[in-house]
Amino acid sequence: MFGAMQTSKSQFLDKARLAREERKGVKERERAATQIQALVRRFLCRCRLHRDIRKEVDDFFIASEAGPIKRNALSILKIARKLLFILGKDDKRFEKLCRTILSSMEVENEPKVWYVSLALSKDLTIAWIKQIKDVLWISCEFLKTLKPDILQDNKLVTLYLTMLVTFTDTTTWKIVRGKGEAMKPALNRMCENIMGHLNQKGFYSVLQILLTNGLVRSRPSLSKGTLTAIFTLSLRPVIAAHFSDNLLRSFLIHIMSVPAVVSHLNTLTPECMVTIQSHDLMRKFILFLSREEQCLDICVCLEGSHTLCLLGNLIQLGYLNVKVLELEACHFVKDLTDMLSYCQRYVSQKKSNLTHWHPVLGWFSQTVDYGLNESMPLVTRQLQCLWGVPVICTLFCDVLSKKLEIQEPTPPPPQPTTLQNNLPVKNLFKRAFQKSASVRNILKPIGGRRVDSAEVQKICSVCVLYQTALTTLTQIRLQILTGLTYLDDLLPKLWAFICELGPQGGLKLFLECLNNDTDESKCLLAMLMLFCDCSRHLITILDDIEVYEEQISFKMEELITISSFLNTFVYKMIWDGILENAKGERLDLFYSVHGWLMVLYERDCRRRFSPDEHWLRKDLKPSLLFQELEKGKKRAQLLLQYIPHVIPHKNRVLLFRNIVTKEKETLGLVETSSASPHVTHITIRRSRMLEDGYDQLRRLPVNSMKGVIRVKFVNDLGVDEAGIDQDGVFKEFLEEIIKKVFNPALNLFKTTSGTERLYPSPTSSIHENHLQLFEFVGKMLGKALYEGIVVDVPFAPFFLGQVLGHHHSTFSFIDELPSLDAEFYKNLTSIKRYDGDVSDLGLTLSYDEDVMGQLVCHELIPGGKTMAVTNENKISYIHLMAHFRMHTQIKEQTAAFIRGFRSIISQDWLHMFSTPEVQRLISGDNAEIDLDDLKCVSL
Repeated sequence: MFGAMQTSKSQFLDKARLAREERKGVKERERAATQIQALVRRFLCRCRLHRDIRKEVDDFFIASEAGPIKRNALSILKIARKLLFILGKDDKRFEKLCRTILSSMEVENEPKVWYVSLALSKDLTIAWIKQIKDVLWISCEFLKTLKPDILQDNKLVTLYLTMLVTFTDTTTWKIVRGKGEAMKPALNRMCENIMGHLNQKGFYSVLQILLTNGLVRSRPSLSKGTLTAIFTLSLRPVIAAHFSDNLLRSFLIHIMSVPAVVSHLNTLTPECMVTIQSHDLMRKFILFLSREEQCLDICVCLEGSHTLCLLGNLIQLGYLNVKVLELEACHFVKDLTDMLSYCQRYVSQKKSNLTHWHPVLGWFSQTVDYGLNESMPLVTRQLQCLWGVPVICTLFCDVLSKKLEIQEPTPPPPQPTTLQNNLPVKNLFKRAFQKSASVRNILKPIGGRRVDSAEVQKICSVCVLYQTALTTLTQIRLQILTGLTYLDDLLPKLWAFICELGPQGGLKLFLECLNNDTDESKCLLAMLMLFCDCSRHLITILDDIEVYEEQISFKMEELITISSFLNTFVYKMIWDGILENAKGERLDLFYSVHGWLMVLYERDCRRRFSPDEHWLRKDLKPSLLFQELEKGKKRAQLLLQYIPHVIPHKNRVLLFRNIVTKEKETLGLVETSSASPHVTHITIRRSRMLEDGYDQLRRLPVNSMKGVIRVKFVNDLGVDEAGIDQDGVFKEFLEEIIKKVFNPALNLFKTTSGTERLYPSPTSSIHENHLQLFEFVGKMLGKALYEGIVVDVPFAPFFLGQVLGHHHSTFSFIDELPSLDAEFYKNLTSIKRYDGDVSDLGLTLSYDEDVMGQLVCHELIPGGKTMAVTNENKISYIHLMAHFRMHTQIKEQTAAFIRGFRSIISQDWLHMFSTPEVQRLISGDNAEIDLDDLKCVSL
């Protein structure tokens, strides 16, 4: 019974709890319904209020537009307050409000109508200032969303900019005229207060967006008036703050980093450039950025692409303000160097997942704003001002003002067939060398030029700037080099400056710098590096007439002294062990100096300008070098790799023969007491020597080709000829087969006009297996060289240079063109010197060739046959034409020949020799070369 009572009680309590929860739920639903009703009523009330306000505002504007009703300023203030309360994104009504405000400011002699008059009312000043700040900032918000290239948006841009221009300066306020002049200081402070408010909200960001939208395109969409207004607005806060660091920073980051803004200002609104000069802004920018921490702060904020845009604008300002540049050259150079160095940190040599392509910087490991790509041509044009004549003359004024002794150009030495037997040439070289010594004495005053002097430090810093530009602006490197070599006297005078440095002349100083790691040493070496890079570029683009006859930039004596300097410098870097541990800047320096040295050496090999034994190092004994090579010493290997010409030719030939002998021993190709080498036997029919040789040898393994090959000749009746081959028969076979394949009548090879030297025939494809034949020919010539068999095969120097694998930085197709066709070279260079408009000649970037009676058009670049040759691209046309004739036309044949030749002769072995020296290895010294023997051989 007690249990039943407990159960009844529990049920009662559950029912009571459920009842309470139900009552609670009812109350919550009632409360929720009440809240929803309140919210709905509030919403409807707000909608009615907004509707009423909009109606009132619309009525106000309709009444204003209906007739000449002059609304007083107070009514505008009130209606503006109501409109701003409900504005949201109502751009149409806000547009009308702005037009109404501006209209009120244009009324004559009606102070009560002027909207700005409310600023003078004690009761309304604060309200007016707050309202104008709101109105102007809303104008800014709208400006951020507008596109100036759209007509309707452009009109609104003009409207909102007019609002900003009008109410941030008192110049156009009629209220300050006459008696109101006394109020101008107070009103100016009010404008400064307004500008301060806008700056805090992000005023400069708004102007940057507007400028970017209007200018970062192929054709700017901002009109002269609009651009003037934007620039005027951007300057006002800076001027009002008396050019404080904070405002200058904002101006540089947001305005001066807009791509090519200075270029657009200079083109569209020259008045703005006058304003820049009147406020001495260029100088203020330079001095601001000269503080390292501020410059770094700017660069970090802008990142790479926009830093480059700022750099371009500053450079163009310097180009347009040479007087300021003269006064602040040191700071200007430091600023640009620091900014380029910041960008250089992120320049990469290769593509990766972390790099982005930049059209000026190359692969760049910072985010690239690809929206700027359209304006990069303009930015590049600004950067070009840095190597324009006015800037170079200003920055290098201490070098260019230097007086050099005027000498008549030295006639170039003649080119005899055998230099060794030409005594007049020797005497001429001796006189040239004596003159070079006098030049060195002229360039080296007593005591030398102190390296710690202000003049030297300035020139060093300028050289560091341009060297930094070369390594940072990787995609326009050639433009920089071309600009720096434009002035004919810059490089000779820079060379004279280098020779004067230090108490004992330039060479010793620079050698000492190699062992120092000070900033001073780095700057001096940067000067040498820049000189080498520019000089190498200059000599590469000059033809023989300009170098030898006209002697543009450098006299022959100077080239002799320079090459002597470079030869010693590179030798010391290698022999003193500096190169072994070199990395970074030291390694770059070596490549620059060595590259310039090899350009001069290759040119001297092709056409002598230096005296006898000029390139040799008398202090280097060949026996010592060979001993170190035997021991595997690194410096001896590097010397042989980079400057083998310092060793006499006969010693290098001996070294080459020793290398071949050692390889034969390693491969077991030399007969010893314990073993005999493998011998390959071939049978050759006299009447089909080429065919039989080709069939039996072309598939022979490389080691067998290098080994012993025994030849057995059979006559036309198939009877073996008497005799045992002890290399003599093979030598005869090799000589005969080489005569046949190099016979021009076979059309595998052709002869150059005039000099009659051999190169692959562009029409060799008439032979079905012509590439296999070229590979076979390369093997046979390699075998002859490998065995020390001399063959009378005179190669065209340009072809032999490609076989040797000469680097493109030292090999110039236009320089080698005379060795192919002197008349064609003369015609091309006449185009280079043509004074009129080259386009009148009717040339295109194509080459028409007569192939088997048919005219074939070869385009030098894609679409070249439709592209005219002009004064701007004529140099490119000349180089493209030379490259086509000597490389593109015979590219496949050359590659096949090289493939066969290098299968026998290692390319590293031939690095020891120049092109003429390899020809001597092939054909022997002083060999009389006559192709008549080849031509008379019947196939």
